Amino acid sequence: MSSATQEIIRVCESLPPDKQIEVADFARFLLARQGDEAWERILSEEKTRPRETAAEGDEPLDPSRL
Repeated sequence: MSSATQEIIRVCESLPPDKQIEVADFARFLLARQGDEAWERILSEEKTRPRETAAEGDEPLDPSRL
């Protein structure tokens, strides 16, 4: 167990139960944000991505290809 984890445990144990729940909720929020930040980084990359829309094509929309 890392020293940071041990410190978080010590802090939580010294808090009242309602504050312990708030700390756990905040930790879950931070964990969820990691995924958001990864997506934001992927979406902000300067890669060219193919962008095809029905309005750009010369052929009529074929429902069987959807």
